[in-house]
Amino acid sequence: MSKRDGHIHTPFCPHGTSDPFRAYIEKAGKSGFTDISFTEHAPLPQGFADTTPDQDSGMDIVDLPAYFEALDEAKKQAPHMRIRSGLEVDYIQGFEKQTAQLLEQAGPKLEDAILSVHFLRYRDRYICCDFSAEVFMALAKDMGSVEAVYDLYYDTVEASILADLGPHKPKRIGHPTLCHKFQHVHKEAVDDEARIRRILRMIKEHGYELDVNSAGLSKPGCLEFYPPEPYIAYARELGIPLVFGSDAHSAEGLHKYAERFYTEHY
Repeated sequence: MSKRDGHIHTPFCPHGTSDPFRAYIEKAGKSGFTDISFTEHAPLPQGFADTTPDQDSGMDIVDLPAYFEALDEAKKQAPHMRIRSGLEVDYIQGFEKQTAQLLEQAGPKLEDAILSVHFLRYRDRYICCDFSAEVFMALAKDMGSVEAVYDLYYDTVEASILADLGPHKPKRIGHPTLCHKFQHVHKEAVDDEARIRRILRMIKEHGYELDVNSAGLSKPGCLEFYPPEPYIAYARELGIPLVFGSDAHSAEGLHKYAERFYTEHY
């Protein structure tokens, strides 16, 4: 069985590790993977101010050429493996034009890409909702409930699916239930089944792939795939292309829980 990991970060990640491309590629080969995508956090759109404390959510725009050059060199060192040059692009409401401009610049080098939501626009500010449990709970308090944050997250994911980001818009929707990251912290039961199913139907309708992201299984506040397993099965029933993503930010974390995906859902 051919195995693919379509969501991998790199030493160009400002909040990740310095593990070299070589370490990821060697581990992928030993683990039986023949197809991997390096999808580093893209530079945030021009004019957007990163609201995380270290402002390290995406790589600096000046590093983009070096990133693609490093990927080209990595491919030469591993001709036996399919290595795709990619990005994880943030969808930020109100910055669609700037994001399209970024994609126009990077597009000719892109072989794969993911469109993800991390930042939520609430009133006059943007909050990185997955940065920490404290940030998430502060937003829930401001909005009146955890469910309100979930709804805003899903609204934003839906907007990302519908957004016009130009011809180089990513074809895969990233971790569409990332708002579950702290569910075992707040411990509030939120019935969001209808929202998740609606998003999956939209992904199918608009011809996108789904990032089946195992990172949540390693988060003590989450302990599940993004999206949870019943919805992976539903996405498969809909005929959505499923792409496993470990969302690894280190070589050690590469392909974590991949066997669970390939055994149960592929």
